[in-house]
Amino acid sequence: MKKKKIFIKTWGCQMNTYDSSIIANILQKNNYKISSKEKNADIFVLNTCSIRNKAQEKLFHQLGRWKKIKEKNKNIIIAVGGCVAVQEGKKIFDRAPYINIIFGTQNVHQLPILIEKYIKNKLSILEINNLKTEKFNFYDNKKIFKTKEIVSIMEGCNKFCSFCIVPYTRGREISRNYKSIISEIMILAQNGVKEITLLGQNVNAYNFLKKNGKKVYFSKLLRYISEISQIKRIKFITSHPCEFTEDIIEVYRDIPKIVSFLHLPVQSGSNKILQLMKRRYNVNQYKEIISKLIKYRNNIQISSDFIIGFPGETKEDFQKTMKLISEINFDMSFSFLYSPRPGTPASKMKDNVSLEEKKERLYILQEKINEQTLSWSKKMLYTKQMVLVDGPSKKNIMQLSGKTENNRTVHFKGSKKHIGKIVPIKIIETSRYNLQGKLI
Repeated sequence: MKKKKIFIKTWGCQMNTYDSSIIANILQKNNYKISSKEKNADIFVLNTCSIRNKAQEKLFHQLGRWKKIKEKNKNIIIAVGGCVAVQEGKKIFDRAPYINIIFGTQNVHQLPILIEKYIKNKLSILEINNLKTEKFNFYDNKKIFKTKEIVSIMEGCNKFCSFCIVPYTRGREISRNYKSIISEIMILAQNGVKEITLLGQNVNAYNFLKKNGKKVYFSKLLRYISEISQIKRIKFITSHPCEFTEDIIEVYRDIPKIVSFLHLPVQSGSNKILQLMKRRYNVNQYKEIISKLIKYRNNIQISSDFIIGFPGETKEDFQKTMKLISEINFDMSFSFLYSPRPGTPASKMKDNVSLEEKKERLYILQEKINEQTLSWSKKMLYTKQMVLVDGPSKKNIMQLSGKTENNRTVHFKGSKKHIGKIVPIKIIETSRYNLQGKLI
């Protein structure tokens, strides 16, 4: 039987990327072939994200393009998964009856079964059941790994921030068995991986209940991972400030493998807006976390998320955000204009900030962050940095590139023997995100 070819298109966060890797792995194990081009595929899979504005319209725009391809080949199967699939459900069939399968964020591992079921019965399938951590049993332990890999440790969120759709599409927090996580990381380490990024909607809420009734909290999981000798760097995203507890902060004191770079979303510098967002912390509590981290890591660099123009945000509230940005001296940020997500409490609030004002505030904020990013890079000039080498530079194939511990890309002249290793580099030239270095 000829292998059916699958084309997978992924939108959104790293969790979606992780889910798509599970989809690809399990399909390949079930006699399917992954295609890098739409024109060669028999089955189209779209893994969607609902975080950004107009996610639904983006979905149907893409499906419209695939509809034209399917009109020329009636045998093509179209499957839609991810957060928008969970959010919209049967409504997708109502608007795009030509698609064949809708599957949820916790059903990705079932896709081969769903495809075979559709081929047999020719009936549309909706599968968005809550299966908790079952999908984590389907990560691939035989593929060729890179020097860095992402490992998902939990899914869902219990915070219900007023602007966020994630608890409704990914469900409540569920922590993966810590033994499964350690097992996956050990396999990765044996295949040459040096850096691990732990992934979850709220990683620092991780807690796995053992059979004896005791819990493995996030700080304990970090300590377990640090004992794997081949793993040299440990990162994690994304954390919530209200659960960045003392035991997690102490990990920075005890474990050098935890990198001195942290992404900790604050969203706003105004306590009034934080309260409207239902973020469960105030500005002083956020600043206290950073202060404690700096006590153990005086060189730590912080990146964050900001939502600009949230309902109720005044010019004074925005100025408080700008003040916080200067005080913390954030290195980088992901900053966005507020736009309502259907079904969230914030979507019912009066949006009092005009689009023009939102854009102006966003520009001011991003310019400030850019200045600070450049300033942090300039501080690295003529310093020695330990760089994990990924491979040939995309800018110049005659050079190699890799990442510093604080997430900067460094380009330098080297040989193939350096790929996959952590090497000392002297920084000789800086720009905002990219550095030029010389092998020591």
